[in-house]
Formats: sequence, C-alpha cells, structure tokens
Amino acid sequence: MKILHAMIRVKNIDESMKFYTELLGLKKTHEIKLEDCILHFLKDNDGDFEIELTQNFETPKEGYQNGNAFGHFAVETKNMDEFDKKLKTMDYTYLYEPFVMEEANSKIAFVKDPDGNEIEIIEKL
Repeated sequence: MKILHAMIRVKNIDESMKFYTELLGLKKTHEIKLEDCILHFLKDNDGDFEIELTQNFETPKEGYQNGNAFGHFAVETKNMDEFDKKLKTMDYTYLYEPFVMEEANSKIAFVKDPDGNEIEIIEKL
C-alpha cells in the first residue's frame, strides 16, 4: 500500500489556493472537473503525496465542520525564520508561535488554513 493523497473540502478555493501555494509552497499539478465539484491536486517538490482541495459547487454557507478525530497535517520548512517572514508579509497568523521541541530535535509552529484545518510547520534542527 502507498498513501496517495488527502482530501480537504474548501469553502473558498481562491483563499485556499493562496494559502497552500503561496504560503506553503505547494504546486498545483492538475484538476479534475466532475458534475458536482472540481478536484484541485497540489504537491510539494520532493514527494508523491498530494493534497486534494475539493471545491463543491453546493457548499454550506457556513463552510464545513471539522470533527474532533482529525488533528493536523505536517509540512517541513528548511528555515522557520524565512517562513515567519512570509507568513507575516501575507497577513496570516500563528495558532501556536514557533518553539523548539527538544524531544523531536525540531522547531515547530502551527497555523490554520482558511477552513480551520491545522497545519504543523516543522524545521528539523
């Protein structure tokens, strides 16, 4: 078995694409248009794993509700200071500011995407 992708339903595709492509640096690889939605596939430069942003044509006005079982996605940055500058330039904020997690030999931070999904940012030390 090989993990291929994770799907996230999004309320506003433009806001979500900006977050995932401009802030996190993912690249859109392709999209699939279906009868009731458009599937937007994004991946990083290093791996095969993709995130699928699903743009349903009939989206609840309030957006989608996150359950309490899902925790977060994690992405690696080579330099937390550079990520910090980009985050602030783009007017995003942290859920948890960067801090050193000695047990993992990493500096980590958390942000939320436009739909409230938590993203862990990790710089390996």
